[in-house]
Amino acid sequence: MSTTMNFYGYNNRELLARKWENTGDYNQKVIIILHRGHEHSQRLDEIANYESFSAYKKYSYDYRGHGAEKGEPCYEFMDLVRDLDLFVKFVKEDAKVELKDIFIIANSVSGVVTSTWLHDYGLNIAGVALVAPAFKIKLYVPFAKQGLALALKVKPKLHIKSYVKSKVLTHDIKEQQKYDNDPFISPDIPASQLVTLLNTAERVVKDASMITVPTLVLSAEKDYVVSNAMQGDFYANLSSKYKKFVQLDNFYHGVLYETERDIALKEISDFMEQSFSLTEEINYLEKLIDIKEIEKNKVAYGSLCMLDKVRFTVQRFFINQFGHLSNGITIGKKYGFDSGVTLDYIYQNKANGTNFFGKFMDKTYLSAIGWKGIRQRKVNLENMLERVIENLKQENVKVNILDIAGGPAKYLIQMAKKYEDVDILVRDYQEQNIEKGREYVKEYNLTNISYEQADAFDKKSYENMEFKANVVVISGVFELFNENDTIQNAIDGVSAILQKGDTLIFTNQPYHPQLSEISNVLMNHQKQKWTMRLRSEYEINKLFENAGFEVQEMLIDNDGIFTVTRAKKV
Repeated sequence: MSTTMNFYGYNNRELLARKWENTGDYNQKVIIILHRGHEHSQRLDEIANYESFSAYKKYSYDYRGHGAEKGEPCYEFMDLVRDLDLFVKFVKEDAKVELKDIFIIANSVSGVVTSTWLHDYGLNIAGVALVAPAFKIKLYVPFAKQGLALALKVKPKLHIKSYVKSKVLTHDIKEQQKYDNDPFISPDIPASQLVTLLNTAERVVKDASMITVPTLVLSAEKDYVVSNAMQGDFYANLSSKYKKFVQLDNFYHGVLYETERDIALKEISDFMEQSFSLTEEINYLEKLIDIKEIEKNKVAYGSLCMLDKVRFTVQRFFINQFGHLSNGITIGKKYGFDSGVTLDYIYQNKANGTNFFGKFMDKTYLSAIGWKGIRQRKVNLENMLERVIENLKQENVKVNILDIAGGPAKYLIQMAKKYEDVDILVRDYQEQNIEKGREYVKEYNLTNISYEQADAFDKKSYENMEFKANVVVISGVFELFNENDTIQNAIDGVSAILQKGDTLIFTNQPYHPQLSEISNVLMNHQKQKWTMRLRSEYEINKLFENAGFEVQEMLIDNDGIFTVTRAKKV
């Protein structure tokens, strides 16, 4: 028997959770079991009560809009990933276990949710079993995804009915009848959730080499719902030393409800026991760095297909010949497309140009997916920093904020205006940024924020600091440097000035879909090709963990490009 409770997902959405106690001697381990799309956690009873799982506590929850949870469904797939992250935190607290004590079993859509969470958050649980993960759904209608994306522009909350019938989910007649007669099955799905799921799945499969946890993939041979080939691509790309791919002969998509489901459950049980028995933690840091270094070098020096050659040549021509008509492109050409001045313009997000064509160019430029991510990074950073300030104030702790390379830091000017009892120091290497910041201070007549010139990557610059920060921000700066030796100086410097329990907020760029385009079209502030080396969350988290920090929370945009992380000095 299970008991139900509630937990709070993303945006404080209250969701129904379910818990099955261990029926055997408790082994201090936890299984999280996630339901398929359209289904709900109550259907997992038989799976949770599988004999080999008796020593574990089991948890699940109903996705928003599913089962008895009749609230608004999820329109953005990444919100499901955010819900999972908060559910894992909830389970850790309720069961009083660590991440290494948790194993996740995820079926179909939840397999994509779990894979995305592993990729984007870079956390180290015991392992996962992905059961017929829905990385690519068989839509059967040509150009269905593109058609849905177009329809969503007219009707953003469009819902579509599932074509999937119980007879293509399982051979088991009783299970078919249960499915057909279940009043809590949700037959439709928001079209936007489907489109964003497919986009996210494509990103995660392509970049699955950043996933390092032990992973079992169960693939149904006769799956009429999702693509088996995409599951194979995902598996092949995984970096985990411990991984296994099993094709289940004659199985339909609903693997855990099939006639011979015991075969699948035994595979899961055996792999799970093996995962929990791994006592030595493997360090994948160098491997993941090498993968991203190879990716960067291919972008910088590798060949291009003819289509990309033509496309990038045309883009460079337009920027050189007509870029002066667009205010944003003009700024980028003058100061570099990675400069602080460019960022200030991107944040404003107001298209301007010398004429109609220039304004159109500017609007197109500002709507680039990377700039959208930059703007969301700013929102996430401000949201996180405000919550840190509010929490410290509630504890009657004086808040002193240091941004080690903030540029003019207009966002901190706003913080200084809002929180007059918070002291802020902004450092930057470029004198022009310091002067601009001081102009803001005079303009708003502020007394609780100051600016000073300093090199964030010089360890000595952190020695004998008079300003005693208990909150440090590192935003948008590590992304500009390829080598970890450089940023390690800043990490060590920050670690040296913070005390146990103090807060660090840092940003990262684990993914970008336009690396080649940026490298071949745009210049950086040094008037060189702007070629970026991405860092996985695993990598950036390891660098900070090695310096004495523990990750507490992470925020990420819907396209998975930029992250904002809060860590505590331990």
